Amino acid sequence: MKKLVNPYPEESPCFGCSPSNPIGLHLHFFEDKDDIVCFWKPEMNYQGFINVLHGGIQATIMDEIASWTVMVKAKTAGVTSDMKIKYHKPLFMNKGEITIRSTIIEKQKRLLTIHTRITDKEGCLCSEGWISYFAFPEEIARRKYYYPGVEKFYAKE
Repeated sequence: MKKLVNPYPEESPCFGCSPSNPIGLHLHFFEDKDDIVCFWKPEMNYQGFINVLHGGIQATIMDEIASWTVMVKAKTAGVTSDMKIKYHKPLFMNKGEITIRSTIIEKQKRLLTIHTRITDKEGCLCSEGWISYFAFPEEIARRKYYYPGVEKFYAKE
């Protein structure tokens, strides 16, 4: 498993991955073969019902990891076109670190389908998503959407 580098400026406002957003999730990502992976310990201010991670936060995490999957695995940027989320069981916050995984499962021209999964500390599937992403041609992604190129996501050895 290889740690990915956040190539965007630290002061970037991204709610999902910016290290400087005071109310953000501060997510970090890894590459594991065909998957992008994130390990994250929820803070109590992200709960919906008592001790349960809010479903909207779960959807946000799935959308964020799908975005990183597009940037690293499809080597471009894109925008979310559609999301289908299935909540299997409550994701209890007091159980510790959760794992989020994301994989491209289908490519149709510029539309990518990405499967995301969130599991709790014991490995139980709590929620999963099927996210459609419209992927831009790389040149447009670089010129209009600040895509830095896939090489910027890897640390220099």
